[in-house]
Amino acid sequence: MKVDCEGCAGCCIDWRPIAPEPSDHERRGPRVPLDDDYNLVPLTRDDARALLDAGLADALTPRLWRAEEGVAVDGTTLAAIDGKPAFFLGLRKAPKPVAPFAADPTWLPTCVFLDPTTLQCRIHGEETYPEECADYPGHNLELDQETECERVESAFGGERLLDDDPPDDRSGFLLGPQALGQKVFVFPDGDRLDGVVARAEAGDLTDDDRALFVAAAVAAAPGTTNVDRDRFEDALAEARAADSWAGRALSEWAERAGAPGDSAPEQSLAERIEGNRGAPDTPGWDGMH
Repeated sequence: MKVDCEGCAGCCIDWRPIAPEPSDHERRGPRVPLDDDYNLVPLTRDDARALLDAGLADALTPRLWRAEEGVAVDGTTLAAIDGKPAFFLGLRKAPKPVAPFAADPTWLPTCVFLDPTTLQCRIHGEETYPEECADYPGHNLELDQETECERVESAFGGERLLDDDPPDDRSGFLLGPQALGQKVFVFPDGDRLDGVVARAEAGDLTDDDRALFVAAAVAAAPGTTNVDRDRFEDALAEARAADSWAGRALSEWAERAGAPGDSAPEQSLAERIEGNRGAPDTPGWDGMH
């Protein structure tokens, strides 16, 4: 597997506002996400624990789904397993001034960890780097599913996927029952989500709301719907206390941003908003070819 990521980061950016044709590939099937995030990275339980331990819980967000049958909370029927609301845990996106695919700087929803200047991940190679990001697009290739690289090629031309042989060292699939408690989580007490689900539908989740799901993922038992109650409460307190450079930068980006697709200032603004708050540097592309 070989990809050309320079000037792209299509898997880390919601580039739909500048795409020539609409794309809604994440909203197929019987369950519709409550959120409108594009390319949500589903974190594993180990990912969630590593990010919590690193003080980055405020960079995480849940995904819940509407379903015809499940658990009703705030007037919405949520997909559920054993009567408990099911969810993914992913990385938050912030509106950032980015210029992918040789476009002009534009306000686009962008992964919290992506440096908008270099279009490189600030935690690449770290213990906190999610498994899904490290393996991408290997699992898609193994399952013969379209990759984001190919979607970018179709929309903007060029070659991004240079070799479509999936790598041998990718992590194992977490599909079906294997995913339960490892990538697909359940929230142990639906009543505790009163008000939270309504805010999720409105795109107004609070830090405390998101912390609930971080705690449930960290306290999950693989292969079951069990959640360790003591571990949940400990993780909840830790998640609520998170005050990372990423979370603080998210707030300022949201205050400064124009609408998705609007022209944006030069990406150098990121140095003040992210760099001055302690965001790790990225290496740039010199010498990486």
